[in-house]
Amino acid sequence: MNLFKKLFGSNDPSSDEGKNDNSNKPNPDINSPLDEQFIYNFKKNGGKFLYCENLEEVKEQFENILEENDWFECEALCYEPKLFFLLDENKLTYGQNLNPKFLLSGCENLVTEEGSILFSSNQIKQKKPNDLPANIVILAKTSQIVEGKSEGLSAIRKKYLTEYPTNITTIKYFEKAKEEDFTQYGSSAKNLYLLLLEDL
Repeated sequence: MNLFKKLFGSNDPSSDEGKNDNSNKPNPDINSPLDEQFIYNFKKNGGKFLYCENLEEVKEQFENILEENDWFECEALCYEPKLFFLLDENKLTYGQNLNPKFLLSGCENLVTEEGSILFSSNQIKQKKPNDLPANIVILAKTSQIVEGKSEGLSAIRKKYLTEYPTNITTIKYFEKAKEEDFTQYGSSAKNLYLLLLEDL
């Protein structure tokens, strides 16, 4: 393979080389804003990222996700009443004792250093990541981006003061490993969409 093609990708639109390959994109340096670093790491892990400037864009992007996956006639899992409006507007059935096609959820924080999503019992009750549906749609805000897990845990302590949530966990892998990868052992990859709402 030509060295320039390897470094810069193919200019031939019919070629699949260079497509879906994050190695051609420059790594953000440690001085980059946290949101840029998070997005880079999140996408590198296989997550699907959708930026929304306002609630109308959130609704529009959520409908696009439903359409893309043909989820209009399916059941959803959602534990957070503040998110029910998205399901109600699209006439989706939701509850806890169903056979859900996807989970609609918020999160505690977005962890920049590993591009992961930090959850607690407030979003997923006592379920382990492997027990959640394979498809997950997360609604989060830019103010929830933190540098590392320790900052995420500190934010949880500040937010809840006395009644701390339980089952604090992260989901990091959003696509199946192409090869055997020991770092993913024991974790199941999720098809995860992140609707990131600007609030700063």
